[in-house]
Amino acid sequence: MKKFETWLLDRCKVANAHTLAVYKQLGGYSALAKVLKGDKPMTPAEVINEMKLSELRGRGGAGFPTGMKWTFMPDPAKDPRPRYLAINADESEPGTCKDRVLMEKDPHGLVEGALIACYAMRAQAAYIYVRGEYRLSYQRLQAAIDEARAAGLVGKNVLGTDFSCEIHMHKGAGAYICGEETGLMESLEGKRGHPRPKPPFPAAFGLWGQPTTVNNVETIFNVPTIVARGGAWHAAIGTKGSKGNFLCGISGHVERPGVYELPFGVTAREIVEEVAGGVWKGRKCKAWFPGGSSCALVKGEDLDVVLDHDSLKTKGSSLGTAAMIIIDDQTSIARVMEIIARFYDHESCGQCSQCREGTQWLSQIFHRIATGHGQADDVATIESLAKGMAPGKTICALSDAAAIPTLSAVRLFKDELLECVRAKKDPIPYPRVEYAGAH
Repeated sequence: MKKFETWLLDRCKVANAHTLAVYKQLGGYSALAKVLKGDKPMTPAEVINEMKLSELRGRGGAGFPTGMKWTFMPDPAKDPRPRYLAINADESEPGTCKDRVLMEKDPHGLVEGALIACYAMRAQAAYIYVRGEYRLSYQRLQAAIDEARAAGLVGKNVLGTDFSCEIHMHKGAGAYICGEETGLMESLEGKRGHPRPKPPFPAAFGLWGQPTTVNNVETIFNVPTIVARGGAWHAAIGTKGSKGNFLCGISGHVERPGVYELPFGVTAREIVEEVAGGVWKGRKCKAWFPGGSSCALVKGEDLDVVLDHDSLKTKGSSLGTAAMIIIDDQTSIARVMEIIARFYDHESCGQCSQCREGTQWLSQIFHRIATGHGQADDVATIESLAKGMAPGKTICALSDAAAIPTLSAVRLFKDELLECVRAKKDPIPYPRVEYAGAH
């Protein structure tokens, strides 16, 4: 793999980088000072223009251009309503753990990015919605906000300028559905986390009915570096449709699972073999998820595909959150899908019948296939069910998230699933775990 420049995880490797003192020693808040108090302070429009030039795409899964998204906020001269930034730090997608590293190790990077984003969109406040189980992330972020407020970086008259901005924390309640932007906003408002139908979109009717932009943690974390170094610098890194570096969280059957910073353009094979130490125990890769469990499976023989937003489409999948899950050749696809289907059944909010009923049936049918109780028409049934659940047939994408991996499993591993049904047992049984002291 060619050498490349990094900036997302650099401070995470420095002791006490989560504190304001060390963050400032490493150049922290210089981008905010450039925007507000430089030789030629930047206007909000100039900040947005740099984001457009950078071609940064959202790192939360959808991959929408960030600069363009920011322009969807209404013109304050025509719409004087208060406006907000909501930062999605819920990170409940199975396999995804990249934002947690940033929040725990470098929380001021997120605070600075949030302040610049709020300035650009003329937002009065940012709300950071943190996954309830991320206790250390929440504590580190709250401590960083408190430090920044005491230093005049958060609150009224930031850095002694006319710009004022508050940052508030909100702890989630352990619901995957609150990672969906409108479900997140409902939860922030103190309601049950049920996604809202769209339109209206958040930029027109978001938090408390006010204009709101929702961005992912990694997306906002990129903002200070782009402002400091320029959008053109960022756009020169990566591939045609995917610019900059990204955080890849790789898990599953590899020797060195973890979160790694990589430039767009590397192949999945380079990540698995050179970065993550190869498939564990000398085995081969049978299949893999490129971006979390809601993506379509890709066969192990297709590891040479480039990881970016467009190349994975040729393999029938998507980049998602760049959370690679590697499955070795001694693992049952029926068992993998049983676990995934059970997760989406548990996390469905139940608003839409396709999702409420479909996820329950997928979970039950995959369970009986994996446990040797499959019926002759089960594989055809789950395929028909999944086609009725996706794409875009429900209020949010949870139904799609359950259906997409199901359809890919049937497409790529139909014979294995049928053999489970025919033989009345899983040809690759799930290993029984022996515990010390068990009888």
